[in-house]
Amino acid sequence: MMVTKEARLAPATTLLCEVEAATLLRDYGIAYPEHGLAATAAEAVVVAGRLGYPVVMKLISPDVVHKSDVGGVLVGLADGPMVERGFQKILDAVSTHVPDARVVGMLVCRQAPPGTEVIVGGFQEPVFGPAVCVGLGGVWAEVLHDVVFRVAPVDPIDAREMLRELVAYPVLRGARGASPCDLEALEGLVAAVSRVIAERPDIMELDLNPVRLFETGALALDARVLLSNSARAHAFSTGGGT
Repeated sequence: MMVTKEARLAPATTLLCEVEAATLLRDYGIAYPEHGLAATAAEAVVVAGRLGYPVVMKLISPDVVHKSDVGGVLVGLADGPMVERGFQKILDAVSTHVPDARVVGMLVCRQAPPGTEVIVGGFQEPVFGPAVCVGLGGVWAEVLHDVVFRVAPVDPIDAREMLRELVAYPVLRGARGASPCDLEALEGLVAAVSRVIAERPDIMELDLNPVRLFETGALALDARVLLSNSARAHAFSTGGGT
């Protein structure tokens, strides 16, 4: 059976391995959880032990764009046996949903503490060129469509104005007694994403969803990078993460 339509990439694009996507983010000063790539359940346990529990486990496959849709993400893995079972659980789920998917391994990440979630993205717009966007994450992004766009690149001051245009801006500032988010960190992250998309025309889309905000700092928990097929990418190597 062929890979399902939902899991396929557009013909003109190639999905960058998330391990390499994390390296791209690091090069631009965007924080990503400490992680490692595991090809076997035993390797996943070793990586998790090094990172410290709890951990998150995510499928690494060139044939699956939206990992959560096919059971390719598990959170709250609290010990070695849970990691071992989780590794097999993801393999079984992917085999059911996308039988022909190539599986490189699993990305094991240190689980981040709770926080407020936003989405930050960059893309090549056919008319205006590179663009950046930011909005409240999770279900609110789908319900409210509260997203602000700018032509890239932007600086942190421009990013601050973007945040103030969001309907959800009071949430970020700590509405109704909630702790305020680190808006300066978010402004820097939006500016960094805008630089990526402006400086790398081979990157068609860069989606950070979610980005988790804390009272101090911001952390991109998931990165999806689509390259044009004309770009050379070292995707899906089996080397470990940092």
